[in-house]
Amino acid sequence: MKEQENFKPFVPAEKTLPEFTATSIILGIIIAVLFGGANAYLGLRVGMTVSASIPAAVISMGIIRVILKRDSVLENNMVQTIGSAGESVAAGAIFTLPALFLWANEWKTAFPSLLEIAIIAAIGGCLGVLFMVPLRKALIVKEHGTLPYPEGQACAEVLLAGEEGGAKAGLVFKGLGIAALYKFIADGLKLFPSEVHYEIPAYPGAGAGADVLPALLGVGYICGTKISSYLFAGGVLGWFVLMPMIVLFGSNIVLFPSTSQTIGQIYAELGSMGIWSNYIKYIGAGAVAAGGFISLIKSLPLIVTTFKDAIKDFGKTSSDNDTLRTDRDLPMSFILAGIVIFALILWLIPLVPINLFSAFMIVVFGFFFATVSSRMVGLIGSSNNPVSGMTIATVLIASILLKLTGQTGREGMIAAIAIGAVICIIAAIAGDTSQDLKTGYIVGATPKRQQIGELIGVVASAVAIGAILYLLNAAWGYGSTQLPAAQATLMKMIVEGVMGGNLPWNLIFVGVFIGIVVEILGIPVLPFAVGLYLPIHLSVPMMIGGAIRWIIEKKKDMDEAKKKAVVEDGVLFSSGLIAGEGLIGILLAVFAIIPMKGGSSNLGEILGNFGSQTFLNSNLGGIVFFLILIAIFFKLTLFKKAKSNEE
Repeated sequence: MKEQENFKPFVPAEKTLPEFTATSIILGIIIAVLFGGANAYLGLRVGMTVSASIPAAVISMGIIRVILKRDSVLENNMVQTIGSAGESVAAGAIFTLPALFLWANEWKTAFPSLLEIAIIAAIGGCLGVLFMVPLRKALIVKEHGTLPYPEGQACAEVLLAGEEGGAKAGLVFKGLGIAALYKFIADGLKLFPSEVHYEIPAYPGAGAGADVLPALLGVGYICGTKISSYLFAGGVLGWFVLMPMIVLFGSNIVLFPSTSQTIGQIYAELGSMGIWSNYIKYIGAGAVAAGGFISLIKSLPLIVTTFKDAIKDFGKTSSDNDTLRTDRDLPMSFILAGIVIFALILWLIPLVPINLFSAFMIVVFGFFFATVSSRMVGLIGSSNNPVSGMTIATVLIASILLKLTGQTGREGMIAAIAIGAVICIIAAIAGDTSQDLKTGYIVGATPKRQQIGELIGVVASAVAIGAILYLLNAAWGYGSTQLPAAQATLMKMIVEGVMGGNLPWNLIFVGVFIGIVVEILGIPVLPFAVGLYLPIHLSVPMMIGGAIRWIIEKKKDMDEAKKKAVVEDGVLFSSGLIAGEGLIGILLAVFAIIPMKGGSSNLGEILGNFGSQTFLNSNLGGIVFFLILIAIFFKLTLFKKAKSNEE
């Protein structure tokens, strides 16, 4: 509290700088759409997204400060505020809405319309912002110095770097270019495989491998050593303990989702990936849900206090002229009216399959999970925010309640996913808004303008996300090897399991109690549970990224200031890696729907035939190229800094 009282922002409250300008709004919207598309592809492929705040801030500085020759830290902050909303809207949409596409294929019905997707995304995003506003003083101001909001603070440091903006932007663009080239060679030309996998015949059920992709390396570096190791530990438990046990004890058992094949037959046909995709995901879902509920329980005292503070503030008639610029929020009357209006829109518009009871559930669950999400990102960052875990809990409870109220069949299943989609987007946007408001608190931004900027970014991203989902589905199809859409597939299976009464509760409860044990041991449940839920192929490269950061942080012949600069360079380069791979993923999706040779093939297939027959297209080829990428990472961060020091 003392630290909060003594805190002074970079731009004093009494000083006014350009902030909410046409340049910042337009640039922010462009970045929101681009990074929304990149994160949509990344999330559908690897099951998680990352914060776009830092790369958006750096790109903004590179354009506004270097190209346009304008100098306003608040204008750059507004760009990243609007731009980062695209990533969060994408995260909420891709974890749920592809389930509707999967059902449409099964039922031979129409896909959800672009307008329906836009309405769900826009209302979920706007509610996420509105729910977060009353929490700002409690979480951002009163707990300054207690809740670190790592990405929010890192983004503020980047913005305050001042004259270094051009060089830092260059590092992001280097990462973007390298990742784009790498991704195009790997998944475009297919010169080498982007996934390496080995079965372990001597240990039936176990397997190992890695997705040798630049984005995962960057995600691991940004997450840091501890979070990466928790993720990896969850993967090790799943792939080297639980899966061999399932094969050992259950070879002759038929267990849902399979209705005819035994576990032994699935393993013989599909190997370790078959065991993971059929059974471990349920255990992981139970662990993630347990982590979400544990976080919720821990946050209850704060939720009550925050709500009381918000109610106390409601009714105060002080105008903006009576309040410090850095302490102005959207008025509580506007927030409450907005929440009611958006809930009514969800209920009254026939296009959205949500009734009055479902709209009420969205408001209640939305507020609670917005609070949990806002606090969670304060502790572990937006990239590690367990949005999918909260959504799993929501979808599970919503499905049970809908079934109890008689809303079953296709109508009930679609409603459950729609509820989950809105809640998922609420949680994602609430977390992103928290990070952005933390950045703004440090640099001295106007909270009210940032909150309006968030709403603009949400609406722009919501309009674009439907087209992106259609594009990716047309290119590869959800549930395919290229776009497994892990979370959305799991949401679909949970709803089907509850409505059909055949959900494997034993597997889910195994995950729940694993989560409880991990909590008792004092290990953060959510990153561990996410590692258990995702295939080990994702946690291995992330662990390598975390290890790179550990090597840099433990470097003994470098003082703390230089070490901090290297770590920051690594974060910026990693952000570029993530953005570059995601954007090329979208480009490859476009190639995959461009017909060639009279429609018998597409441009993506023709490009893929170029390198698929080379000797590099093997596990060894993938490993070699990944090692080259790691060497480049060191060259542009640690070794570059060491060389500059010698000179």
